[in-house]
Amino acid sequence: MPSLPDDPSFEHLRHQARALHRAVRAGDADALARVQRSYGTVGPRFPLAYAQLVVAREYGFASWARLKQHVDVIDRYRWPRRSGLPAGGSATDEFCRLACLNYTSDDPAHWAQARASVPAELDIWAAAAAGDASRVAALLASDPSLARREGGPHLWEPLCYLAYSRVGLGDPLRTARLLLEAGADPNTGYLWGGLTTPFTLLTGAFGEGEQGPVRQPRHPQSLELAELLLRAGADANDGQALYNRMFGTDDSHLRLLFRYGLGRGSGGPWRARLSLPSPTELLRSQLRWAVTHDQRARVELLVSAGVDFSDGFVELALLNGNTEIASFLESSGAAAPVLDPVSSFVAAVLTGDEVDAAVVPEALAARPGLVVWAAANNRFDAVRRLVSLGFSVNALGRGDMPVEQPWQTALHQAAGDGNLPMARLLLSLGADPSIRDARFDATPLDWAEHEGHPELVDLLTPDSQST
Repeated sequence: MPSLPDDPSFEHLRHQARALHRAVRAGDADALARVQRSYGTVGPRFPLAYAQLVVAREYGFASWARLKQHVDVIDRYRWPRRSGLPAGGSATDEFCRLACLNYTSDDPAHWAQARASVPAELDIWAAAAAGDASRVAALLASDPSLARREGGPHLWEPLCYLAYSRVGLGDPLRTARLLLEAGADPNTGYLWGGLTTPFTLLTGAFGEGEQGPVRQPRHPQSLELAELLLRAGADANDGQALYNRMFGTDDSHLRLLFRYGLGRGSGGPWRARLSLPSPTELLRSQLRWAVTHDQRARVELLVSAGVDFSDGFVELALLNGNTEIASFLESSGAAAPVLDPVSSFVAAVLTGDEVDAAVVPEALAARPGLVVWAAANNRFDAVRRLVSLGFSVNALGRGDMPVEQPWQTALHQAAGDGNLPMARLLLSLGADPSIRDARFDATPLDWAEHEGHPELVDLLTPDSQST
């Protein structure tokens, strides 16, 4: 079954339905087979509505109307809006742009610039971003409906500017209370780039993400603001907030969310609008990441909260060399798995156990990028061992998940992680610093520069390697 594209266009879907309708009427065999799979036998009449139903079912929707409703929700909450954002040449709009995380072009220099250029006259959106409770109170006194009005450069509600602001000014907690008391929605948010996981107020309060805590920090009063929102009715089953915080090891957000219903309930208003993972599925994804990345304290927290760990998690721990987690899960009731030869090889090489040399050719074919994963997990001995067994130090692989996709070399991974000892080891083993990765067409030096690791930049600068 095909997946609905990210940021779908309803006009494109209508075109697909019309094309299928024409093809069926022309007797096209592939089109007739599609209809047979999703609808049934084609009768003498095949109106456009039937073609629309087939397209909807192919994407996992019960009807064309349900598919349209889904796309309409994305269009309604998409950010940036398809029609484009206002030019926003005003001082208040520019302040809001600089003050807030947007998960597109985040930079601490922007927030410093915003702190140094707060406009004298603030509208409701800029006042929320600045945490100016007195100004917000005055504006709400004259027009309480401002609490839920979209505006400013991003066309967000005021609470969004407050939750995503990183200027650290004023009194954001008092400001948030004023907005909530005036009717602001604690579950408001937007769909970044038309993707279906909402960026909510909790997402903004908890912060962080793929670019790390320097570029995408938490709100200065992260936990306090998040608890205020949760008390006001924000749903704790926030998939984007969980995703953004899963890269680090601090579990304070999880402890707070568990107190307010994480893992329970229906999933809140956003899940009612869109096809989102259930609360149970969200937590299993968190456990899968924690087991994979050796986040032992998080694994224990999730298991103690009742997250189901019965299906494949011990094997996952072993395949990533995380024997302590595997032992914990087994002691908590999980069954010990039986590994196939390649899986046994991977587990052994990552944990430093003896390996079966006869399995090496099969393991090389199945996991050619294993050096990347070993380097990403700081397994120095495993990196040396893999290279000695014939695994290429320059193979492309993934460093975030133990799956085979040719993304970057181990040296890219070490450069991006700021792992100087690993980079030195890889270079000593023959890593080629001129190789470009498959996603960004960048060298390891480019990665080090982008992530702000000067020691890696010095190491990978060509002149330094020749001396």
